[in-house]
Amino acid sequence: MTTSVVSIVYVNDAPTAARFYGDLLGMSPSFETPGYITFDLGPGADLGLWSGQFEHLSPDIPRTSEVCLAIDGGPDELNATFEQWQSKGVTILREPHDAGFGLTFLAADPDGNRIRVAPQD
Repeated sequence: MTTSVVSIVYVNDAPTAARFYGDLLGMSPSFETPGYITFDLGPGADLGLWSGQFEHLSPDIPRTSEVCLAIDGGPDELNATFEQWQSKGVTILREPHDAGFGLTFLAADPDGNRIRVAPQD
């Protein structure tokens, strides 16, 4: 049985991506090399940023997966997060809307990777 799940996001530049994600998450990396940086998201969960695996990632290339950040606090907290991200200039792909499981919005990192913010189950 696994003891941890690492969600890997492929990026052009791991240190640049780490600054972006660190700012959004309000945390510092837990592990750093020039091409691979991780964030400890809690027991059994890490976010890994890995560069050098694909060349010239572009936001123009459609993505079929996404990282989902599940937050506490209900719709007010989600809307506050949305407004905060907008003020930071984060690319918003879809504004807050009800997707059947609650209020959610969709954003993208500078490399075009999708980031969903949704309520915690």
